[in-house]
Amino acid sequence: GDITAGVLASCVFRSDKLTLFLDVGTNGEIVLGNSEWMMTCACSAGPAFEGAGVASGMRATDGAIEEIRISSKTLEPSVQVIGNVAPQGICGSGMISALSEMMLTGVIDRSGRMNVDHVNEVMGSRSRVRMGDHGAEYIVVRAGESGAGQDIVLTEVDINNLIRTKAAIYAGIAVMVHSVGVSFSDIQEVLIGGAFGQHINVEQAIHIGLLPDLPWERFKFLGNTSAWGAYNALISKYARKEADEIAKKLTYLELIADTTFMTELTAALFLPHTDLNTFPSVKALFEKDKVTSGETP
Repeated sequence: GDITAGVLASCVFRSDKLTLFLDVGTNGEIVLGNSEWMMTCACSAGPAFEGAGVASGMRATDGAIEEIRISSKTLEPSVQVIGNVAPQGICGSGMISALSEMMLTGVIDRSGRMNVDHVNEVMGSRSRVRMGDHGAEYIVVRAGESGAGQDIVLTEVDINNLIRTKAAIYAGIAVMVHSVGVSFSDIQEVLIGGAFGQHINVEQAIHIGLLPDLPWERFKFLGNTSAWGAYNALISKYARKEADEIAKKLTYLELIADTTFMTELTAALFLPHTDLNTFPSVKALFEKDKVTSGETP
């Protein structure tokens, strides 16, 4: 129902462009196609990007950290909070932002493990990495900073959950793209639905391997497409008829029955991916950092 409503609201079924439509929630629902054909699949992404199961996670409401920047020199973070109020936790877009920044500044390695020695060496007694109840954790905001009532952290367990979530979504996209014989570069438009997508930084989502490495101008955020599609179907008989036609036109790809899904999933369990050539813009950032630091790329 969500994906049919999303296709109705996004008008993928009328587009001449090869379009990728994503509705990211507990289930990652994906559609690839245009006015001539559409294929869909669903992957169990888990609720991590919606704030569940994460130590300081919360939904994207007032008080949620939606963006994090980490200084490459000091490893000190700065945060942007929805509603410009005291931070209370981290929402999905903030987690994506944090993973990107932590990876690029060396706080974590590409497998998601904390580089404790590196952080301690840079930050000294003010280090933001400590051992908590669930292993190593990075303190995004200390209690008292910016009016926060308690420490807001990302743990290694949180990071592993987030990596598994983004890997499932990317693997679903990859299997679908390859199954119809096209490449990522053939995708002309990427539409992102759901409340989760409203605050995502595309650049950072590409950095962690959640979204394919495509030009930013191809990405568009549509808001809660499930709600809009359902609303249209409620008030319009014509829209209901279109929804019926969309449901019949969608070809469903069962990922669990596809032998390549687990291979794609395993390959995506790194930041951004085991094969950096899949993410050339991120590879270029790593090579730039090596040149800047005097290392041989």
